[in-house]
Amino acid sequence: MKKKVIKFFQNTQPMSKSSSTYVNTRLSLAESPYTLGVFTSLKRSLFGIILICEVIMGSEVIELDVNGTKVPMIFESDNRLPIVSMQIVFQNGGSISNTKHAGLARAVAKMYGEGTKALGSKGFAEKLDAKAIHISASTGSETFVFELSCLKEHMAEGVQALGELLKDPNLSEDALDQVKTVTLGEIQRKSTDFDYVAGKTLKELMFKNTVLALPSIGTTKSVGELKIEDIKSFINEHIVSSRVIVVAGGDLSTEEANASIQSILSSLKVGQTAELPYFKVHPKTQEEIIRKKTEQAYVYFGAPFDMKTGDEDYYKSRVAIFILGSSGFGSRLMEEIRVKKGLAYSAYGRVSVSKSSSYFSGYLQTKLETQDEAQKSVNEVIKIFVEDGVTQDELDQAKKFLLGSEPLRVETLSQRLGRTFMDYYKGAPLNNSELELDKIEKLELKDLNLFIKKHKEIQNLTYAIVTQ
Repeated sequence: MKKKVIKFFQNTQPMSKSSSTYVNTRLSLAESPYTLGVFTSLKRSLFGIILICEVIMGSEVIELDVNGTKVPMIFESDNRLPIVSMQIVFQNGGSISNTKHAGLARAVAKMYGEGTKALGSKGFAEKLDAKAIHISASTGSETFVFELSCLKEHMAEGVQALGELLKDPNLSEDALDQVKTVTLGEIQRKSTDFDYVAGKTLKELMFKNTVLALPSIGTTKSVGELKIEDIKSFINEHIVSSRVIVVAGGDLSTEEANASIQSILSSLKVGQTAELPYFKVHPKTQEEIIRKKTEQAYVYFGAPFDMKTGDEDYYKSRVAIFILGSSGFGSRLMEEIRVKKGLAYSAYGRVSVSKSSSYFSGYLQTKLETQDEAQKSVNEVIKIFVEDGVTQDELDQAKKFLLGSEPLRVETLSQRLGRTFMDYYKGAPLNNSELELDKIEKLELKDLNLFIKKHKEIQNLTYAIVTQ
C-alpha cells in the first residue's frame, strides 16, 4: 500500500499543571452544520481519566492507495490511553440521498445494526461484547458513517468484525421487518413531540419539493413500503470506496491504521463519486399553524442565508449570528424576547452553512396567549439587527467569548480530528479555524455592520407553529 502525506499541522495546547482535564478519544463529527451523525463511546468509564500534563498534538491527512482507489485518511496518534477509534465516512450517502424513499439511508444504517448474515444480530453483538468492541452505523444529512472503537489489544478483532459487516451484512427479510417495526414505533412517538413536529414542518416549508423537505427518519408510508431491493440498491450505489474519507486516531501508528483500513475496505467495490446537490430555501415566505392539544406554543422560524461553504466572509457570520441568537443569555433574541418582555424561557437563532444548503433558523416556546406577540418580536428584533447592526460592546463581548473559549474546542483528540475533518471536507486549509480566529480578532465594527446589512434575506421569515 502506498501512502502520501498531503498536509500536516501541529496544534500545541498547553494545559495548566495545577488543573486537570478530561481526555475523550471519541472522534465525534456530529456537532456541525453537516451534521454527520452521533457516535457513542466504547465505555464511558474509559474516558473519565484525569490527566495533569502538557500536551502537544497534531492531525494530518494521509492519502492511501486502497486497491487502486485514493482514500484520504485524517489521522492523529495519541497513546495516552490504550484505545483505538476509526470512522469510515461515505460522502453523499446521508439523508440527502433519500430521493426514492424518505428514511432509506437511516433504514440502511439500522440494517447494519442487525449484524452479519453468518452470525445474525444476536451472534454478532455477542462477539463484539466479548471483547468490548463498539461498531455502529449512522447517517447525517450528507454522509453515511461506520464507527469502530475498542481497546488497542482487541484492534485486530474489531477491524476483522467491521470488515465482515461491510462484506456480508444481514440483509434478510426478518432483519428488515425488525428495522421497520422499530422505526414505525419511533415515528409514532415523534408525532407527540411538538418540537419535532414544528421543526419538521419548517423544513418542509423551507425546502418544499426537495429531498431536504423529507424527514430523515421517514414517514409511516415510506418506511412501510421499504423492500430488501431498496436496501441493496442503496448499498451498491453509496457504500463504495470512491466516496470514503477515513478518520482514525488513538493508540496506533500510521502503518497500523493503513493496514486496518485496507482490510476493512477490501471487500468494497470502487463505485462512482457523485456531485452533492445544492438546495436553496423556497423563495416565498410561508406560515403553517399545526393544531395540537398543547398548553404552550412552539414557534419555529427560518429564512434564506446567502452564503456557501468557502465564503471568505464566513467568519463574519459566526460573529453576527452569535450576537443575534446563538450566544444564549446576552443574545439579541434572548434579551428582547425573554429578559425584557418575558415572552419565552429561551429564544435561539443559528445559521447552517453546508455543502448542500444554507439557511438561518431559530425557535422559542411561549404561552398560547402571547404567541402572536412573540412572533412579532422575532420579526422586530431581526429587522432592527439588519438595519442598525451591532454595537462595539456587543462585538467586543463576542470576540472575548469566541477567542477565549477556543482552547476548550481543541482539548480532546475527538475535537481536533473532528475539526480537521470538517476543514478537509469543506475544502478549506487544515488550519482554517486558526485563520478564522485571527480574522475575528481583527474584525472592525464597520465591516461587521456592512456585512449584516448585506444579509437582508434573513428577514424573509417562514414560520411553523404548533399551538392549541
